[in-house]
Amino acid sequence: MADVQNHPDPDLPLVQQALTGDYAAFEQLVNRYEKRIYALALRITRNDADAQDAAQSTLLAMVEKLDFFSQTSTFASWILRIATNEALVILRKKKVRRTQSLDASNDDSAPLPHPSMIAPWQHNPEELASNNEVRQLIDAALEELDEKYRLVFLLRDVQGLSTEEAADALGLSTSNVKVRLLRARLMLREKLTAALADPAKAMKHEHP
Repeated sequence: MADVQNHPDPDLPLVQQALTGDYAAFEQLVNRYEKRIYALALRITRNDADAQDAAQSTLLAMVEKLDFFSQTSTFASWILRIATNEALVILRKKKVRRTQSLDASNDDSAPLPHPSMIAPWQHNPEELASNNEVRQLIDAALEELDEKYRLVFLLRDVQGLSTEEAADALGLSTSNVKVRLLRARLMLREKLTAALADPAKAMKHEHP
């Protein structure tokens, strides 16, 4: 995990004020993160009411558990881990997607997916990221991933949690998180290549 002393936490002054009982500091922290917490919860639960419940539980936990924030990670990663846990609790209580286990399995030993088509994209990633249609394609492709891969991708590549933080939030080993993230990235690229690649330069893989 990165050393927070080398990467100052921009939220730390507000956290320290909040710990002294400064209600205005609490409000500022809530204002900074409530939309991000809700967005993460919505992506995990796929249900507005459940996302609202998870967001409210997260903000309540922030107030009740701020004393336990150790400052060994950033406040952002701490509160997003709580949001992830709250959303997962709701999923498990409702037994959503019972056949798609979030537990560690044989991810490390199963062969990696082989792309059916390899081709350079027609624009660079920075140009693509600023395109609304491309962002919609990415969101749609992400929704098609199995839950266990989607959650790891959301925490690592969308929310920016470290491998260790994502592993802690999901109850997985760091090696399992790494494998699932690689699989998620490969599967997403496969889905997006068909829409974004230059067809003239495509190399198709013929399955045996």
